[in-house]
Amino acid sequence: MRRRVLVPVVGGAVLLGGLYWAASQVTLSALEEPGRFESWVATRAKRWLVGRDARSARPAAPAGAQAVTIGEMRYRGLCAPCHGSDGRSPSDIGRGMYPPAVDLGAPAVQSWSDEELFWIIKHGLRLTGMPGFGRTLEDDEIGALVAYVRTIPLPPERSQ
Repeated sequence: MRRRVLVPVVGGAVLLGGLYWAASQVTLSALEEPGRFESWVATRAKRWLVGRDARSARPAAPAGAQAVTIGEMRYRGLCAPCHGSDGRSPSDIGRGMYPPAVDLGAPAVQSWSDEELFWIIKHGLRLTGMPGFGRTLEDDEIGALVAYVRTIPLPPERSQ
C-alpha cells in the first residue's frame, strides 16, 4: 500500500521539478542568447513543422539566369535589410532579432529543400523575424527568390 502511494508522489515530484527546470531555461528577452535546451527544442520543432507543411508546397520555379536575376532584385528590396546585402552578413537589424537573421549560405539553410525554402519565404516563421511574403509576392517571384538563395555560396572550409 505504501509503495502505491510513494511511487506516484515521487514520480510527480520529479516531473514537476523537470518542468520547473525546463521553464527556467526559457526567457522572452531577445537580448539574451537562448539556452541549449531551448535552441534544441526550437530547431527540432521548426525542422519538423516546415518539412511537414512544405510537402504540399508548390515547387519553386526552375533555376535559370532570369529567375536568379529576378530573385536578386526581390532579395535586395525585401531580404537584404535583415540578411545583409551578401546574404551572409546579417545587418544590425538582423543581428538584433531573436533569433538573429540567418546566414543564407550556411549549410543549415542550404540543406533545406527548394520546397521548404519556398514554404518559409511564402509563409514566414512565426515567433522569428521572418515574415511571410505570400500576400505580396506571386509564387513565381518566391520561386525566383529560392533560385537566388541557392546562388549564395557556402562558407569557406576552415583550415585546421
